[in-house]
Amino acid sequence: MIGDPAPPRLDKALATVVPEGVALSRSHLGRLIAAGAVSREGGDVVTDLKTRSRPGEVWCVTLPPAGEISAAPEDIPLEVVFEDADLIVVNKPAGMVVHPAPGSPSGTLVNALLFHCGDSLSGIGGQKRPGIVHRIDKDTSGLLVVAKSDRAHHGLAAQFADHSISRHYRAVVYGVPSRADPRLAGVSGVAFEDGAIVRISGNIARHRHDRKRMAVVTNAGRHAITRLKVLEPFGTVAALVDCWLETGRTHQIRVHLTHAGHALIGDKTYGGRRTIGHKNLPAATVDLVRGFPRQALHAATLGFRHPSTDQMLSFEAPLPADMCTLLEALRAAAVT
Repeated sequence: MIGDPAPPRLDKALATVVPEGVALSRSHLGRLIAAGAVSREGGDVVTDLKTRSRPGEVWCVTLPPAGEISAAPEDIPLEVVFEDADLIVVNKPAGMVVHPAPGSPSGTLVNALLFHCGDSLSGIGGQKRPGIVHRIDKDTSGLLVVAKSDRAHHGLAAQFADHSISRHYRAVVYGVPSRADPRLAGVSGVAFEDGAIVRISGNIARHRHDRKRMAVVTNAGRHAITRLKVLEPFGTVAALVDCWLETGRTHQIRVHLTHAGHALIGDKTYGGRRTIGHKNLPAATVDLVRGFPRQALHAATLGFRHPSTDQMLSFEAPLPADMCTLLEALRAAAVT
């Protein structure tokens, strides 16, 4: 029953009285209203999102059963960093796709989670599936959190939506981003903050001529901000940087770093034209950089509030072996 005073719109009103543990967000309620799953007691089904609730009214919400998905469980090893009844944190290896898709129907993180989690899956969205609330690219390694309950799914999704989740990435880039570089200072959207932090701001949208790529655009796209700090320079040819996101857009770090002139080593999609200067560098180092098989990007840290206990959790995944080998070669070359 809607109490008094009631919020003006039905989706808002229902969201305030959802029973503990049901975990229905306002956006999910809006979709249920539009789908004809909400009715006034003793009255007709309501599908208009602008419907207003009145004090004393009783509303009925019909939740559709979770459907099965076509992805099959697969016994794929997972590096589990943390797990409880509500969520699981995994360290995804480079080369693993998160969701099944054309060209990658199996061998994905979802297939592995279906095997590992069994029946403890989130049914959000009307589909019985692991609660993937964020993704990283196939060739990016590192940490992901996955919801096992509907309540966890909603709670984590809300934290991603309000940007309260902490995520830091390690990347190896061409060149060394620096305030002293006049070229970088002249790039649109680039600013410098205290603590030697570089801030890159630029809307991101689909590339006009290549739908598989994203691009920085003006007067279109979605607002995006990336910050970075150099952790270790390797002469002037490359650097290990710490990146963190104020927003979370597709390929954001890769697109923003390329826009700033510091594409990720190994990024064939966005940094394919970049080469490393070979003057005074060992041939083996040049060959390693030029042949690095993926974008040198790793989701290194992840922090969030547990959606059930409200406890602050933080996790860290060490750099994978391929990036360590790359750094060792650059480090050795920089001191010779």
